[in-house]
This record gives sequence, C-alpha cells and structure tokens, in this order.
Amino acid sequence: MRKIVGIGETILDIIFKDGQPRAAVPGGSVFNGIVSLGRMGEEVAMITETGADKVGDIIVDFMQANHVSTEAVCRFKNGRSALSLAWLDEDNDADYLFYKDYPKARLEVEWPTINADDIVMMGSYFVLNPVLRDKVLEFLNYAQERGAIIYYDFNFRKTHKDDALKLYASILENMEFADIVRGSEEDFDNMFAKTDPEKIYKSEVEFYCKNMLCTSGGGNIRLITKHINKSYKVEKIETVSTIGAGDNFNAGVVFGLMREGVLKADLNDLDETTWDRVVRCGMDFATEVCKSFNNSVSTEFALNYGK
Repeated sequence: MRKIVGIGETILDIIFKDGQPRAAVPGGSVFNGIVSLGRMGEEVAMITETGADKVGDIIVDFMQANHVSTEAVCRFKNGRSALSLAWLDEDNDADYLFYKDYPKARLEVEWPTINADDIVMMGSYFVLNPVLRDKVLEFLNYAQERGAIIYYDFNFRKTHKDDALKLYASILENMEFADIVRGSEEDFDNMFAKTDPEKIYKSEVEFYCKNMLCTSGGGNIRLITKHINKSYKVEKIETVSTIGAGDNFNAGVVFGLMREGVLKADLNDLDETTWDRVVRCGMDFATEVCKSFNNSVSTEFALNYGK
C-alpha cells in the first residue's frame, strides 16, 4: 500500500475571535494536511518534533487519534512545545504570534521507510531553516532515491520576506527535489516579488519543477504544467476560519493523486481530465476546512466524501 509522509513543524494553535479564545487545535502547515489524510483512511506518517510536555502530549495523542504514525516524532526535553496565537479578522483570516523554545539538537529521529510512488509532503520555513537544513536534505535525498513523489508547498510567510534572498538557494534546491510545487500569490510575492503565475513559472519554477499550482486566497486557482495552463474558478463561501485552507488544498491534491492512481512516472505528462479531478479534490478539502475552527477536514466529511 502506498503511503504519505509529511515533514514539518507541529504546534498548538490557540485561535482568537473578537478578542476571545475560541479553540485550541494542534496544527502546522504540513501537519494539518497529514491529519486530514489520516482521517480519509490513507496510510500516513509525520516527521516532526514536539516537547516532552503536556502540550506535546496533546499533539501526539491527537496524531494517534487521527491514524497518523508517531514513530518519527522527536520528543525533546530541553525546550518546550511550540504555541501560536492566531487572531481572526473580519474575513476570518489569521494574524499570528508564535512562541517557540527548541533545544540545540533537533529532529533526532529515524526516517520512515519510503517506497517508490509514496508521496512526501513538505513546506514552509521548517524545510528552509538553516538549523534543520542538513537533516531535511538527508531525508529529501533518501526520498528521491527511493522514487517518492515530492510535493512542496512554499508557504513563505511575510515574516521571512526580508530573508528571501538569503534563503533563495534553499528554495531552488527544494524545487529541484519537487515533482509538484504549490504557492499562493502572497508566497510568490514574498519570495520573488512577483505575483503573475505565468511569469513565475517561466522565470522561477519551470527549470526545476514542471508542475505548479498557484492559489490566491478565495480567488481562482491556476495550474501550469508542460502541457496545461488552466484557471479553476473558486466558489465564494461563508467562512468560520481560513486557517488550514491552503494546507488542506494540498491534502486534497495529494488525496486526488492517490485516488487516481497517479505514479511518479505519470506526473509530467498527466492529462487535463485527471488534473481536473485532482484539483477538484483540493478545492473540496479547502472549502470543508473553512467551515469550522478545525485545521483539518471533519470526520463526517472523511466518511462521506466521494460516496
């Protein structure tokens, strides 16, 4: 059975609305998608780290309850589990404040076994962080050698915009490993000071990776590959929280790839009809997660999707 392995941070999101805390939910950009895929019945594992404390216990218990393997979770003692405070504005978009206290020794875990056509999900500053970079590269080399499909979500926040030039080489290196990249218009603006998907694909992406998805919040989604350049209309919906929308778009795309039986050898010449179904899954997952304070799709959605 093919499996999906995520590599990224885990964090406890404390969500505020109208000045009051409304929910405390385990999160993290790749983590949110991996939890959704676990709920969908996929075989999933997460390479991550959290403290050997009560917050870490909440995160690990949450993973286990959602069928996510915890074998590659580093539980550190010299530090504390990460927290984020997320304030939702009138559009239910979030502004964050992070609290992190990591030890010097990071990500001391054994890699999960990777087989051909398994899918690896990676993204955000975690896979660019110079402190973790050697470990991340070790894993990506292993995954590539084993024939995995690698899905890279840039998720490059404005807090790192001033470091974009310094991190540029690592971003390009990640794209070289990737079979699919996904970024929002905001990500591309923060990284490359560009927002036009066609120009970004031609000047920044195509040489390294042939398959690019561009999202724009509640706006349309753009798919650009060797053979396809297409826009998908996104329906307007009433949102409760947009935290996890992009993360779950990624999860839906990966779920679609698995459901369609897409292999690594298929990707660069994948036909438009298959891409349409894959992107539709991404849109459905993102829509579902915006309906609650949860960072992942609901168990009800997982039980009924596609029936």
